[in-house]
Amino acid sequence: MLNYQSMTRDEAFNLVCEFTKSESLRKHMLAVEAAMVHYADILGEDANTFAVTGLLHDFDYESHPALGPEGHPFWGVKYLRENTNLSPNMLDAILGHYTGSGVARVTKLAIALFAVDELCGFCTAAVYVRPDKSIHNLEVSSVKKKLKDKAFAKGVNRDDIALGLQELQGIMPDLTLEQHIENVIAGMRARADSLGLAG
Repeated sequence: MLNYQSMTRDEAFNLVCEFTKSESLRKHMLAVEAAMVHYADILGEDANTFAVTGLLHDFDYESHPALGPEGHPFWGVKYLRENTNLSPNMLDAILGHYTGSGVARVTKLAIALFAVDELCGFCTAAVYVRPDKSIHNLEVSSVKKKLKDKAFAKGVNRDDIALGLQELQGIMPDLTLEQHIENVIAGMRARADSLGLAG
């Protein structure tokens, strides 16, 4: 059995900054990291593993935006496989967050990453249209209402949000959409300043 030692959170963020110059894309990865850390606590999983996986899931998107074997997230995972000692579970989770990868999401890590990814983007968009620009005052009911508005944040895949919730319910049977939204908001609130969402 190979012994994998995960990179530190700071090493992962340095890699993000090396490959990603877009401030909004960096903040998206930070938001996903924040939600992942919150779910790691809920699920009793390793916070660093969830944080690093959340941070790195889109690190190659700016430089290799075309989805597919030569682009995101395959290029990024190939790079990570060759240049880091991340565990296969972490690499599979990053591949699995793209539904077209063909990689099944079977671990809590992979399920959580897919479940929070699009929802983090949606919650960020919901904060941006608030007069106070603060996630501290973002309400679950507001997010839920906006999810039904197809004209709002059209770039967010609502089918992926629904599927992510369904997969999470496979490991958290009592979880509701409202609770899932609340969990993501709670994770992002904890990092509001670094996300630029403190108002």
